[in-house]
Amino acid sequence: MAKGRSPSKNGEGSKKSTPSKSPSGPSTKKPNYARPVQLGDAPAEFYNWFKEADKDKDGVVNGEEAVAFFSRSRLPQPTLAKVWALSDRQRRGVLDLEDFVTSMRLISLAQDGKPISSEVARTLDGKSMDVPQLVGINLSGDFEALGMKPSPAKSKKTLGVNTSVMAKMSSKQVGSLQDGLSKLYSKYLRPLEEKYQFQTFHSPFMRPQDFAAKPAVMMLGQYSVGKTSFIKYLLGDEYPSAVIGPEPTTDRFVVVSHSDINKSTPGNALAVSADKPYTGLTKFGQKFLNKFAGAEMPSNLLNAIDIIDTPGVLSGEKQRLDRGYEFPEVVRWFAERTDLILLIFDPYKLDISDEFKRVIHNLAGFDDKVRIVLNKADQVDSQHLMKVYGALMWSLSRIFKSPEVPRVYTGNFQEGEYVYEEFADLMDRERKQLITDLYDIPRTNVARKVSEFVKRVRSLRIHCLICSALKEDMPSMFGKDNKQNKLVNRLEETFLKVQQKNNLAVGDFPALEPFREQLKSTKIDSFSKMTADKLKALDEILELEVPALMQRFGNPFG
Repeated sequence: MAKGRSPSKNGEGSKKSTPSKSPSGPSTKKPNYARPVQLGDAPAEFYNWFKEADKDKDGVVNGEEAVAFFSRSRLPQPTLAKVWALSDRQRRGVLDLEDFVTSMRLISLAQDGKPISSEVARTLDGKSMDVPQLVGINLSGDFEALGMKPSPAKSKKTLGVNTSVMAKMSSKQVGSLQDGLSKLYSKYLRPLEEKYQFQTFHSPFMRPQDFAAKPAVMMLGQYSVGKTSFIKYLLGDEYPSAVIGPEPTTDRFVVVSHSDINKSTPGNALAVSADKPYTGLTKFGQKFLNKFAGAEMPSNLLNAIDIIDTPGVLSGEKQRLDRGYEFPEVVRWFAERTDLILLIFDPYKLDISDEFKRVIHNLAGFDDKVRIVLNKADQVDSQHLMKVYGALMWSLSRIFKSPEVPRVYTGNFQEGEYVYEEFADLMDRERKQLITDLYDIPRTNVARKVSEFVKRVRSLRIHCLICSALKEDMPSMFGKDNKQNKLVNRLEETFLKVQQKNNLAVGDFPALEPFREQLKSTKIDSFSKMTADKLKALDEILELEVPALMQRFGNPFG
């Protein structure tokens, strides 16, 4: 198939660029304003193809249009599914011109028999390659048109006849999967959360900014384990206001995000910004906001994710110092909203202090997000490194209360030569794998948001059933206070009754004692009984609405 293919006219793109010391950094390529900026250095015919593929002329190529156009490549459906997944970087279910250019280049590589991966997709810019061969575009012949996956529907019987119930929310009403989740939340979940005081017992109300927030990674560890140096290595430079030293230097939570210029933002301003998802931090008080800040700088990696730098976890005598705010609770707030949590250690700081234990315990429920980084591993020889690794595994297994611990990356994640080079190849591979995993976070971000949304719907459903059961047991007129005290003291009986009546999993119920404490200060009589229609609406969100959104904005190739 490669015979007779015309090379792309990339101009300066055919020159090899000097490799950078860091995996990310500010771009120095000058844009060519004689054509669409999103086209970059790609062949001009890609823009014409993009307009050809965009049948409805809305400025993007949707799933159905992509299936029709990509089928011309004659590539198998699994390959085209991978092309789509690598091109739709923000998981919007559509391709803009920049995404479309990426897909054309990946199709060209696949036609040449070359492997395609997330790492390949990141390094396509500036490379000279052939244009893909597409039947009916620049190649004669026939091709087999691929079909779209059918939309999800729920079967039910009406007067003995099987019919199907489709999702109520039209795909034309939403612009992305995140937007769809936000609209579902506002229309169906938020009213129930307000009615049954869900925010008091569980987590605060969500805002549209929470659904649209960029993926984030949080760095946690004791002081001087190399958190800020690690961030400097990833970004290619220190972020504004960063201080690196042997003693505790990062004394605040810093959200590092992308901007074309370097700038810093005080925490008070960041917490009230309407376009930022940090307004919920105001509940931790002014002392915390004084220790919270934002930093912005140009970086390729920050185009994909935000990075949260944290104060060093205290150990020894320093644990007696009062921070002025609840450090573990702030960490948990960020943990709920991040995609990855990196716990960083070094060979000389393997002890897990009391504060570190509280922090790790507060990460309960987010174990799937946690990864371990053994930094500065090159500073000990191979014999001591094996002992260090074993000691770390033993300590973590006790804290996580599991024989298996999260994935561990071992290496030296900062610029410079290795001190001991016995495991240099291993450390290079670990460094490369961690960087690849960081760049892949946006590809899993939408799936995480769907998962968190589904968990919230299930938690809300159980919460409403519990509150409704408590309300049913309340007297209509006299003796309400005595009955409330009795119901609070025997709350486990209500939990058991709701669980058995609705055939629910015990593990899905909230923790008993925290729920009991909150219930003591809540008027049970203010709750209302949960109707069948409201339960049905919650069930249909899980069975119809969310699957329909995933279908609409998912991979059209399966």
